[in-house]
Amino acid sequence: MVSRPRYVASDHTMRFLQSPFSRLVTQPWADALILQGLQKFFFPLSRLWAAAHVAEGSVERFIHEAPIQPPASKVAKIRRLLDVYEHVRLKNEMTEQLWQTYFFGEEEVSEQRLQIIEEMRLDTRTAYLMMRKQFMPLRKYVKSAIALEPPTPEEIEQQYGQPGQLEQCFALPKQRAKVERSRSINVPEGKNYWLRFYSEDMQDMAYARVHEPYGVENPPTLIFGHGIFIEFDHHHNLINEVAALNRMGIRVIRPEAPWHGRRVLPGRFGGERLLSTSPAGLIEFLSSQTKEWANWIAWSRETSSGKVAIGGSSLGAQTAKSVAVRAKDWPEILRPDALYMVTHCTHIAEAALDGALSKIWGLSDALRDKGWNKELARSWLERLDPYGEPVMPPNHIVSVLGSEDTVTPFASGNQHLDLWQVPAVNRFVYQRGHFTVPLGLIRDHEPLLQLWGILNR
Repeated sequence: MVSRPRYVASDHTMRFLQSPFSRLVTQPWADALILQGLQKFFFPLSRLWAAAHVAEGSVERFIHEAPIQPPASKVAKIRRLLDVYEHVRLKNEMTEQLWQTYFFGEEEVSEQRLQIIEEMRLDTRTAYLMMRKQFMPLRKYVKSAIALEPPTPEEIEQQYGQPGQLEQCFALPKQRAKVERSRSINVPEGKNYWLRFYSEDMQDMAYARVHEPYGVENPPTLIFGHGIFIEFDHHHNLINEVAALNRMGIRVIRPEAPWHGRRVLPGRFGGERLLSTSPAGLIEFLSSQTKEWANWIAWSRETSSGKVAIGGSSLGAQTAKSVAVRAKDWPEILRPDALYMVTHCTHIAEAALDGALSKIWGLSDALRDKGWNKELARSWLERLDPYGEPVMPPNHIVSVLGSEDTVTPFASGNQHLDLWQVPAVNRFVYQRGHFTVPLGLIRDHEPLLQLWGILNR
């Protein structure tokens, strides 16, 4: 019997989320609370956490990088915090190095040691990420939740303005990157392992965690992208949202997006780089993601004869949409068979410039200060939208939306489904917001069952 690893939620938590009682918390009021929590706590604490990384124990540099103006009485407190932070950060980095050696190294490693080092990785990584809480006494001094440094319109025009320049960013490389597979660990629903390859665009290693079901030969695959700021592979006790798919016999590949998780840049927190340099950040993000996903699709085809679906939640869904349209011009082996989208909208500009989170980020104000107006920024971001028909037929598209979603506006997502002529049977709408829709899917499996039917036809 394989014990439940600590990286997923407890049986008690999962039973609650799968029960009718979970409807009490998967309501729009919870979305409002989550938005308040992000604004008041997550973003300012994340900014302080990121500044501490590059400060390397220096109080002066920390204050500059945050940036904050604390009173002199707080300096001793900051120094103690940075000392603790450096200790926790070093433990995390050393454990990650050992984890890489155990899972990807040449020497054989026992299953027991793999399980131990994976738990150690999550112990130290969780402790490192949760260091955010220690900066609570400094939260009130943070003026900007995101360190915004957008380019000027002239800089964007120079880099992407010539005919074909922007599209060239999305062109697939002539030679695909070699994918390395790690050793595996057993989990209750099957086995888990990691994939990695070198990303030319990001000049780093792209990673994905694979959740493979037991006893299924040539399983269908879902490549599922996460939302912005989500670092699913680096916390203990997360909700196990892929368990149901594994039980259905579907292999799930969960890529780690650029500037998240192992790919976070020094001085940034997960996903911040994407916003702080927009529109350039979104262009770089989506273009690199598109090429990386082509590689995950290719690996899926090479390792199973089952169908391949792409999908995601929020920004992951927008990525999947982009891939679905661009894949029409790709070799047949790279064309996905189905699309599964959770909380999405037609135009990425609607989330970045108009959605509930955009008001917290202050991106529109930062762009204006650099010479942008809202319509000019929108015109650039809309060039990233998935115009045209997707590579898969409408009846192979499954959508999950929340009627109360104000982050990726519900009406916009619905209009896109109309444009793509997605049949009503494949559209699932819940009276929830952006954050409670994914939580509700722990209990409501109808969309997953619809996807299962498509992948097993």
